[in-house]
Amino acid sequence: MENKPDIIIYHIGQLLTIRGATQKPKISGQMDDLGIIEDGAVAIKDGNFIHVSTTEEMRNRYEFGITKTLDASGKVALPGFIDCHTHAIFGGNRTAEFVERIKGTTYHEILKKGGGILNTVNSTRKLTSEELTILTKNHLDTMLLHGTTTVEIKSGYGLDLMNEIKILKSIQKLKKTHCMDIVPTFLGAHTIPVEYKYDPDVYVNLVCNMLPFAREYAVFCDVFCDEGAFNAQQTEKVLQTAKNLGFQLKLHSNEFKNIGGVQIAVKYDAVSVEHLDHITSQEIDTLSGSAVVCVLLPGVPLFLMNNTYAPAKEMLDNGLAIALATDFNPGTCPCLNMQIMITLASLTMSMTPSQSINAATINAAHALSMAHLIGSIEEGKQADMIILDIDDYQQLSYYFGINHVQTVIKKGKLVVDNKIPVK
Repeated sequence: MENKPDIIIYHIGQLLTIRGATQKPKISGQMDDLGIIEDGAVAIKDGNFIHVSTTEEMRNRYEFGITKTLDASGKVALPGFIDCHTHAIFGGNRTAEFVERIKGTTYHEILKKGGGILNTVNSTRKLTSEELTILTKNHLDTMLLHGTTTVEIKSGYGLDLMNEIKILKSIQKLKKTHCMDIVPTFLGAHTIPVEYKYDPDVYVNLVCNMLPFAREYAVFCDVFCDEGAFNAQQTEKVLQTAKNLGFQLKLHSNEFKNIGGVQIAVKYDAVSVEHLDHITSQEIDTLSGSAVVCVLLPGVPLFLMNNTYAPAKEMLDNGLAIALATDFNPGTCPCLNMQIMITLASLTMSMTPSQSINAATINAAHALSMAHLIGSIEEGKQADMIILDIDDYQQLSYYFGINHVQTVIKKGKLVVDNKIPVK
């Protein structure tokens, strides 16, 4: 048989292709379209999708008897989740701070006492690259079991050249050894380390001097432009230096306060601006019509008990491109399950299940400049797909706190089968 597939998956009850948005992210009414094929089927060869259709059309095209097949009767299938904002490489945990916040201490009060990000920096600096790699692999394995097939990982818990490069080298090692696609981001401008507490501009200069070394290991440069982190002027200095070196740009902004990060993201053609819990209507107007993807992280205000969720409905109504991610980190969202984020998007930001799924797949791919390769089930794209043990995609949001992922296919290979990793 000419171009015989390596595997055909057929009788998929609902095949969510998420097709048609490779060139630009989905916005507005497009977010309601999942490209569903009832009784769908996909053919995979050499790690890519080569045909996507109904099962009947697939049977007419290929002879099932001589090809490996997988029956997904009554199941829901969709592209693998893309977690486009994480801090997944770190040492230690911040359980004690979690308890402090429950008792009433605020995030910024903890930060002023030397906790928060600085707590994790201290723990991370003590670990070797090998130890960090092992810890992070465990996180990635858990993500994979929950359907994440591509993940962005930021540095930012080193805050000096030696430790930031140590972290980035660990990420590079994982890129070579783990089945997931991993996108490395340099976040040396995460917060001001203790040793530069009274000389923040000196540290900003140091970050700029780190950038040529980080460029060897990282695709993106990110800056935390917010209260308690970096001001607008400092942010622009880092981003301009990074842009001159060929980095693609990202920006943390409006997690705690509006200090001009949105305007900077548009000015510097950032690929994404992330958090946006305190975005204003004026800033929404600023982003409208731009190419910047807005990455929303509902797990953060939930965990911080802030009740300051991004106004997703207003953003969608104004044509902004929205993606979802976990922000997995030890301090503000120790959750690595994208399924939970999809539910939270519905419960806290009034996003429908279809909007949330588009945000966690194709739009998240755009937030990583990877939509040409992943994020939808279309011919020619990388065969990253998950099969859920539900019979309607809306149940993904409805039955929350449950891992619905039964099967994970990464680059055409079966890597999770019946909820168990394939060795």
